[in-house]
Amino acid sequence: MTSTPRNQRADAQRNRERILAVAAAVIEEQGTEASLRDVARRAEVGLGTLYRHFPTREALLEALLRQRFDLLAERARALAGAAAPHEALVEWLRSFVEGAGAYRGLAASMMATINDEGSPLHASCHAMRQAGGRLLERAQATGEVRADVTGLDLFALASAVSWIADQAPSLAARGDHLFGLIMDGLRPQERLTGPAPTPAAPA
Repeated sequence: MTSTPRNQRADAQRNRERILAVAAAVIEEQGTEASLRDVARRAEVGLGTLYRHFPTREALLEALLRQRFDLLAERARALAGAAAPHEALVEWLRSFVEGAGAYRGLAASMMATINDEGSPLHASCHAMRQAGGRLLERAQATGEVRADVTGLDLFALASAVSWIADQAPSLAARGDHLFGLIMDGLRPQERLTGPAPTPAAPA
């Protein structure tokens, strides 16, 4: 039986989704320079099929990044209505760091989209940063995060933790510690130092 256009579109969509899912796993193992031939083989599609969906390596990476940005934006929106402000911010930032660290070379690609309005990823990156920024504003409104921190600061700091682990795998085990240091640095200074000690009464 000859496939109808609708069936062909459904098959193409399934192929695309399978390629993306497999590419995510392969790039997590091998980094952003992973073999596209290996991706096609594991996805059980021909290399030509992969290239029809993603003509270049950059197009495939852009699709993966856009998917991750969109998921982070959705996660931020969900947390904004379901968790206390500071807890929501911490949980979202942890998701951000873990996601950026999933693929070697991804943190640098994420940072490159910050000011590049010509990037195909700029809109998704901007929406994700706005959603995270609203979590930041909620935490600042409760006094749990210092007022001089901007959304860009947050994005850069979280990306830096992933970038360090990416550049120096030996530091990957320190990721939680580095993340904790960033969260401590976001707190208002008086929350870190506490009230001045009461002088001891003279003997």
